[in-house]
Amino acid sequence: MMFVDKANISVRAGDGGNGVVSFHREKYVAAGGPDGGDGGRGGNIVLQTDRHMSTLMDFRYKRKYAAPSGADGSGALKTGKSGADLVIKVPNGTVVRDRETNAVIKDMTGDEPFVLAKGGNGGWGNKHFATPTRQAPRFAKSGLSGEARDIVLELKLLADVGLVGFPNVGKSTLLSVVSKAHPKIADYHFTTLYPNLGLVYIDEGESFVMADIPGIIEGASDGAGLGHDFLRHIDRCRLIIHVVDASGSEGRDPIEDFETINEELRRYNPELASRPQIVAANKCDIAPEGESLVAFREYIAEKGLPLYEISAAAHTNVNTLVRAANTRLRELPPIIEYATEYVPVITLPGSPEDTLITREDDLWFLEGKWLERLVRNTNFTDNESRGYFNRALENGGVFARLEEMGIAEGDTVSVYNLEFEWEK
Repeated sequence: MMFVDKANISVRAGDGGNGVVSFHREKYVAAGGPDGGDGGRGGNIVLQTDRHMSTLMDFRYKRKYAAPSGADGSGALKTGKSGADLVIKVPNGTVVRDRETNAVIKDMTGDEPFVLAKGGNGGWGNKHFATPTRQAPRFAKSGLSGEARDIVLELKLLADVGLVGFPNVGKSTLLSVVSKAHPKIADYHFTTLYPNLGLVYIDEGESFVMADIPGIIEGASDGAGLGHDFLRHIDRCRLIIHVVDASGSEGRDPIEDFETINEELRRYNPELASRPQIVAANKCDIAPEGESLVAFREYIAEKGLPLYEISAAAHTNVNTLVRAANTRLRELPPIIEYATEYVPVITLPGSPEDTLITREDDLWFLEGKWLERLVRNTNFTDNESRGYFNRALENGGVFARLEEMGIAEGDTVSVYNLEFEWEK
């Protein structure tokens, strides 16, 4: 299965159903009055984590998602059926970003569903507009449009410990030894083509998740090799185990490799360079006890980092390494979750000048895409928000147009299922 950890998709919630014009008809009942029902609410777009998913592969070929709209109302005060919510499943650890601003909309960790786009409210039927002086209203309102978003899904693995290092230093072998993960292992570069996760069991009730990050090479932060694609998966790791080939089997210098990898981490995200690290000098069973290994020990000691000389293939000292990692994890804060930022829904085209004003006796209707967006982004339970709403209508020339058309004090203004009494 192909590993996909980034996807661009577009979502649109369902539109609200339309209200209906209807009048009660019953034998021996004269002038039964209006009984038009409201339209149903449009379906929401809901994100839900699925712990059985480990990739965003499902979004590679399907990029657009739309929830069903609400049904129109009917007579006898019957409200239209609401549109069903469309539930989109994503892997645990998926970060949802706004495509235009890159702001974080939601970090999908845990089991709580998240409403990404809200369905539009249904329009009112003519029953809502009946008054003592308007006993037979012959009009109803259409439903609101559903919200729409263009988003980026970005999978950042939920792992406590991340294994980093050059290709072929033994990260996959180490993961296979300390957990039940079975990564593909071979004696050539880039055997690991996507991150692997494994659960490391320590004692009863004690365990942690370890991630094998595909080999990082020099220039990874600029896109070289595979590191650029997968560096994001280290972002959440509380602890880094830096695996170095101490044997020099490929003619590499452990100190130079160590510095190169840390520089790539620093260039990708400066905070990663200060993330707690444990150094694992691997392949020590075939490493000659020479100047290179001695110099590496002294170098790591000067850095103040713990060093464990291991052989993943021979299972030498690996238990000591994972227990040291577990002890360090007890002192560290929990896995990082990204703070949610406010991101408005996609702005629909339109301007105050496009606002349509219609009149039914003493009832004035305001409609338009610009106005619909303004209503959607206003909290009418808050005084300051209501003040902003009024100023927007005034500055947009809507109030002036109403006065020119002859609105009188005490008339009712209806704005998308909201009613206000006009005051001079």
